[in-house]
Amino acid sequence: MPGNESLVRRNRLLLSVVIPVFNEARTIDELVRRVLAVDLSPDVRKEIVIVDDGSTDETPARIAAIHDSHADLICLRHQRNRGKGAALRTGFAAASGDVVLVQDADLELDPADYSSLLEPILSGAADVVYGSRFLGESMRGNGMLWLLANRTLTGLTNALCGTSLTDMETGFKVFRRRVFESMTLQSDRFTIEPEITVKLARRRVRIHEVPVKYDARSRAEGKHIGWMDGLAGMVAIVRYRCFD
Repeated sequence: MPGNESLVRRNRLLLSVVIPVFNEARTIDELVRRVLAVDLSPDVRKEIVIVDDGSTDETPARIAAIHDSHADLICLRHQRNRGKGAALRTGFAAASGDVVLVQDADLELDPADYSSLLEPILSGAADVVYGSRFLGESMRGNGMLWLLANRTLTGLTNALCGTSLTDMETGFKVFRRRVFESMTLQSDRFTIEPEITVKLARRRVRIHEVPVKYDARSRAEGKHIGWMDGLAGMVAIVRYRCFD
């Protein structure tokens, strides 16, 4: 595949890790530490892009301190909260990597899984990789309602788009640069997840899933997504598949 040949010829692949952040003062320091500590192939360099989506807690101060210690990080900020989709679009626009990886800031997903996420792209087997929380052996979920909502959204996506995913809503998504550049993304909030997947499926992009570790947090611990986001996700799947 031309995209993979280009990466091989260059010998030094740049991985852009895009981190959307909203009110994650409790976790952002540890998350960045883990991302920086990830040991990848010598042929892979990391670029970290942090987008603060209008946080109202101590997150901006924590990010400023992180940037003081690591000046090569790209740190961007929305003046008001616009949603995960808006933060991702800002991060994608700033990323310059050959491959772009989405990493949530809440520590539910572990950067230690980067190597397995990258392998299908580096080998030429996939254009996009999803880290599936349901294929992994280590998973602490949020209960039956969370499981039902995720299964429903993923099942609806598979039914309408002809995919065979186990975890459409995963926060671990990895793209060849040319793939996300071919899409015009519109969603501001959590509906960015189904929008991305439906648009990838319509382009017949090769999506590969790999198992990842998952340690879910509760609302009391700061989880932002709720049942209304699930309903919005269903509407988004139908919209982007049938009417967009």
